[in-house]
Amino acid sequence: MIGKSQSSKGDSKPSPPTEEISGYFGKETVFEGKMTFEGVFRMEGRFEGEIFESGTLIVGESAVVKGKIGANIIIVNGQIEGEVIAKERVEIHATGQFHGNLITPILTISEGGFFDGNCKMEKRTEKEEEPHLISPQIDRPLSA
Repeated sequence: MIGKSQSSKGDSKPSPPTEEISGYFGKETVFEGKMTFEGVFRMEGRFEGEIFESGTLIVGESAVVKGKIGANIIIVNGQIEGEVIAKERVEIHATGQFHGNLITPILTISEGGFFDGNCKMEKRTEKEEEPHLISPQIDRPLSA
């Protein structure tokens, strides 16, 4: 008998962004302002503003996002224009377009994906991040 196998755990490994979506903007949604979220958030509509220290942002094919974005992971299938800081990675898929400045340790651009701007790839470790969040002063020797 040929059919779907329901116990094919070892066949493929889902990536973290496929976890349950905790928030969603539909195609007809227009939002302007400041936002933060935890988990996975999917946008299909228009957003203009700022996103702060958030989880995984999925920009759907119909989405247009303009502004400053700070997230762990950003998956681009639509359009982003602005300044983006991703702590873990950015993926620009075949239908995705990015215009602006990007800081991320990992950048993946699929064939057909578009990137126009500047990218700074810097690896951050937890030990380096924590002192910056707690105090702007770091003990290090002064240059003469």
